[in-house]
This record gives sequence, structure tokens and C-alpha cells, in this order.
Amino acid sequence: MLANTSQLILRNLADLTGAVLFVEPEADLLSHQLHELSSFSCFTTDAAVNHQWQRAAKNVYFSAEPKFTEQFNTVVLFYPKSKEQLAGTLQLISRALAADAQLFLVGDNKGGIKSLVTHAEKLGLHAHKLDNAKHCLWFSLSGALDSLPANRLSEFSLTLANSPLKVCSLPGVFNHGKLDKGTALLLEHVTHIQDGMVLDFACGAGIIGAYLKQQAPAIELYCSDISALAVNATVATLKANGLKGEVVAADGLPAHPLTFKHIVSNPPFHTGIKTDYSISEALISQSVQRLQKGGTLTVVANNHLAYQQLFEQAFGKVNVLAKRHGFVIYQAVKH
Repeated sequence: MLANTSQLILRNLADLTGAVLFVEPEADLLSHQLHELSSFSCFTTDAAVNHQWQRAAKNVYFSAEPKFTEQFNTVVLFYPKSKEQLAGTLQLISRALAADAQLFLVGDNKGGIKSLVTHAEKLGLHAHKLDNAKHCLWFSLSGALDSLPANRLSEFSLTLANSPLKVCSLPGVFNHGKLDKGTALLLEHVTHIQDGMVLDFACGAGIIGAYLKQQAPAIELYCSDISALAVNATVATLKANGLKGEVVAADGLPAHPLTFKHIVSNPPFHTGIKTDYSISEALISQSVQRLQKGGTLTVVANNHLAYQQLFEQAFGKVNVLAKRHGFVIYQAVKH
């Protein structure tokens, strides 16, 4: 399957010449449909995209701060869900552009790209619409990119369980700039976690993992996220609070360690702008094998999501610990 944005790219493939760089593409099969291109590479902060493009692209730059080893004649950038990311991403790729390189942007109408002309003007750039199909837009973009502001870590402070916690984050990372209500509710129901190997899955800015380590120093903390941006943010959050933990980028549960005593998560239910339960479904089903006997999986979810049945199918029984502000806390024990 191809996302609508990827289908629009194929419709405009003739625009892409020379060495082509795709920036933050979807986790679909686009890379296998680009046979007409003589050379193409990918820059992504998404572990799933990294896995897909490794098989077809010349180079894949999987990093929050890529070190490009080549120059590109054409760049195709997928419009970010977080508008704050655009300037920093453009600044990052500016160092890899050949003279007279062409820059194109593609995005879903529901993802905010309709406002690109205005957004570009605010950045001192010019966006020109070239095509409109599949509920998506195709733009060319021109202007000076190297003077744009870089995406930098920002910091905010919380007080949780009467203890101060510094949180570092980046645009595009979950919990950027604030603590969401779902995570806040979840943190009220993790006092059972006191020791053992503990995983903060889909860690975002690292609030859950940092809080757990702060409240229970005896735990061996692991944090994982599909996003390289989230990994950088979580590493910074732990460092800012003088806490230790291992942070990895992973598409799904990390390969190591093999088992955990506890897994805690506020898992995403969107991929880009589309609702996608597959991440949470995989987390629940795979946790049964990855938890030690007596271990727990504690998850917060929106109350309209049918997670109770998923928990019951995987664990046989699930406890509903709390319901508030449209969120539900589920906890299952490995027997």
C-alpha cells in the first residue's frame, strides 16, 4: 500500500532529477516504486521508515542530526505534522543541497499543508503549488535555507509527587512543551514499580521513564521510541535530572533485554495524521512474551479505543485502574 502523498509523488516523478533525497517519507512501499530514478537516498527520524528504505535507497540517514555524505540535486520533503519542525528540517538539509537544487514539498490536506504558502512567507521562502490530487498538494519551494533557525532542545519544569522534574524536548516529539492529561493520570498509577528492569515504551520526551527512575532509583530503566527525535529528547531529560537509563530507537518493543518486570506506556494511536492502532495492538500482544512472571503492563489510552478486549485476549484478564478526562488506565499481570 502507498500513502496518498506517495502516490502524488509518483504522479510527479518526472520532476525529480539527478541525485534525489526524500525527507521524512511515510512508512510505506514508496522506495520500491522508484525504479525510474537514477539515484535516491532518504533522511528519516522514524525507525520504521529506516527499515523500509534500507532495502532500496542508496543511503539512509537515520538520525535527528544527519551527517550527509553526498550532495543532492532534488529534495522531496514530506510536510511535518508539527509545523515547528519545518524550519529546522530545511536548515538541516541545506548543507546537502547542490547548486541550483530543486526542493519540493508534499503533504496531505488534513495535515496542514494548505497553509504552506503563508508558512513559507514567514520563513522568508516562496512556495508555489504545482499539483493537487489524492487529497494532497505538491509544491515547489525556493529561498535561502541555511539561515533558518535550527530545531533546538527546549526545557520546561514539572512538579510530580512533590519532586521537581526537568523535561527536555524537540518539535515533533510527544509531550513537547507540556504534560498531557493522559500521562499525568498514568503517573498516579505506577507506585507498584519499585525494582527490576522497566521499559518506558514510546517514551516521547521521557517523562514517564524519568519519573519512574526518580521515584524508584532501584529500577533498571529502559526507554524506547520509534523516533530518533524522541530518543534525543529522552536522553537529554534523563541527563538534566541526573538519572541513568538506556534509551534506544526501535520499531516496536526493543530487542534487548529479552524480558522486563514492568512495561509502562502512553502508546500512540496515530501514524502521521491517520488513526493507527497497530502499535498498541503489537505492544499488548507481544508484552505477554516479554514480561517476567508476575510482571505488569500498564497503559493509558483514550476511552473510545477498544483496548480492554485486546488486553483480555492477550492476558486473559485486565484491571481498569482509573477513568478521567477521557482516558483509561489499563493494567495486566503476566501469570
